[in-house]
Amino acid sequence: MNPTENNLKTILYLIDNQIFSLPADYNLVGFYSSSQAYDFSRSAAFIKSSGRSNLFLQECADDPGTEIYRGNHCSDDFSAVFNGSEGVIFFGGPDIPPSLYGAQTNLLTVVTDPYRHSFELSFLFHLLGGSQNEAITPFLDQNPEYRILGICLGMQSLNVATGGTLFQDIPTEIYRLNTAEEVLAMDTDARHRNYFTNLGGGDELIWGSFHRILITRPDLLESLFPGSDPSPYVLSSHHQAAARIGKGLVVAATSIDGKVIEIMKHATYPNVLGVQFHPEPPFLYNASEKLSLEPGKSASNSFIDLYGAEKGETFNRNVWKWMGEVYK
Repeated sequence: MNPTENNLKTILYLIDNQIFSLPADYNLVGFYSSSQAYDFSRSAAFIKSSGRSNLFLQECADDPGTEIYRGNHCSDDFSAVFNGSEGVIFFGGPDIPPSLYGAQTNLLTVVTDPYRHSFELSFLFHLLGGSQNEAITPFLDQNPEYRILGICLGMQSLNVATGGTLFQDIPTEIYRLNTAEEVLAMDTDARHRNYFTNLGGGDELIWGSFHRILITRPDLLESLFPGSDPSPYVLSSHHQAAARIGKGLVVAATSIDGKVIEIMKHATYPNVLGVQFHPEPPFLYNASEKLSLEPGKSASNSFIDLYGAEKGETFNRNVWKWMGEVYK
């Protein structure tokens, strides 16, 4: 979903470096709505220049309108994509319009691409169903083994599409903090993006924050554990989080203090996984890419230098190993 040029490059890096391991005859399809803000002709140009014959774009030449949680103009496209694929990845992105989960808009919420959200939420609702309209039969009833990975915004979309809600700003709503300085004074495990960037720290700073997570349901995440510390380090960059949990979803991990949901699974469909962190950036797997975390400090360490192997790298790799099992 949302096959921007950057998202295509990211997923191809993971595949080409056997982090996301797929067979040689895989096909990758980018699915989007013509109403989205991004110019997908850039993606088409990238695919053409890549010379790859297994990359495709699939446009829905409409949008769900206000009928997000029921049959709509995109339903046939949703059905065709579901029936023609083995799994789907929902990437990160900007804030979901609060009206889509029945809330008013916090002054710290920034909505930049409302049509992307209505499109992706409606597709997820068709896939999984939700409390908004329980008369709809989810697509996954036809194929319960279908695989869905939601990353950051993708996990929030899983929650909203099934009838859940969001905290619209973690520092102010969960921790009752109002300044970047207050957040930066907290333990790093309670920071969910790099608030040094709010202080004008410079473009060289990494956009995310590294912190540990607490696995609360290890029985649901057995495939992510081999070779990993039980509280691995992950990369986060978000200011919103799941609040009321959507229909069928189960919390499997939280922040170390238990206040922010970090991983969700589905109680009925075993291959639906939402992670609030980012396991996809190539620099997580490149020991030569040094990262600048704070202003005035040199970029002397990579993620692997800091949190390699069991500390965090293995856990992030295991997310992609799990997703690669879509072709089993």
